[in-house]
Amino acid sequence: MSRVIAVFGAGTGLGVSVARRFGREGFRVALVARRKDRLDALAGELGGEGIEAVAFSADLAKPSEVPALVQMIRDRLGRIDVVEYGPISGDTGFTAATELDAATLMELSPLLLFTPVEVVRAVLPEWTERGDGVFLLTQGYSAARPMPYLSGLGPVMSATRNYLYSLNAELAGTGVYAGTLSVASLIARSEVAAAAQAAFTAADGPKVGIVDPDDLADQYWRMYTERDHVERFYPDSLTA
Repeated sequence: MSRVIAVFGAGTGLGVSVARRFGREGFRVALVARRKDRLDALAGELGGEGIEAVAFSADLAKPSEVPALVQMIRDRLGRIDVVEYGPISGDTGFTAATELDAATLMELSPLLLFTPVEVVRAVLPEWTERGDGVFLLTQGYSAARPMPYLSGLGPVMSATRNYLYSLNAELAGTGVYAGTLSVASLIARSEVAAAAQAAFTAADGPKVGIVDPDDLADQYWRMYTERDHVERFYPDSLTA
């Protein structure tokens, strides 16, 4: 049976690029996001390239629904070998630290912290029994390096990054790998890119470049095959 990658937060930017990169290597693809119409279009696009892709509509801000979602993917595709988790929508913005409140953090936490933890909980028993499995987490650079005016997302993602580091260490020697890619660029063709660029400009924040999501997908394929770093940065000249 061919391997399966589940792309959580599949969209027109990084999600479809990851699906395409792994699909070229023979993976079947589960595409997971809220909008069924967009998912169906992406699945059709990948199918036209000879990649088997199946759409699963789900609200990833509801962590309690993760076990049923993961089981649905297994029922349809038979297994899950790799998870790439990186859902950020165009209406998810940054908040200045001076304006941050508990309500904002509570709103962001289900999607960015609680659900990835629940996804790992749902797949880990099968992976540890099999002695193989990969969890790939997409994060913004503000998770590793706090920056003025770019708070809100950063504190929540940094908590998830902390969890990922602990998870990676605990899984050492089991055959299961967890790694994160911290991206300090806007992702071309993604819905969030335009909104984030507007936020940076309005806040007189740092000038941020645009990266081709195909390049990030290549980074993820490298992480999948090498499994030797808990975290990689893009551009790779950056550090925490």
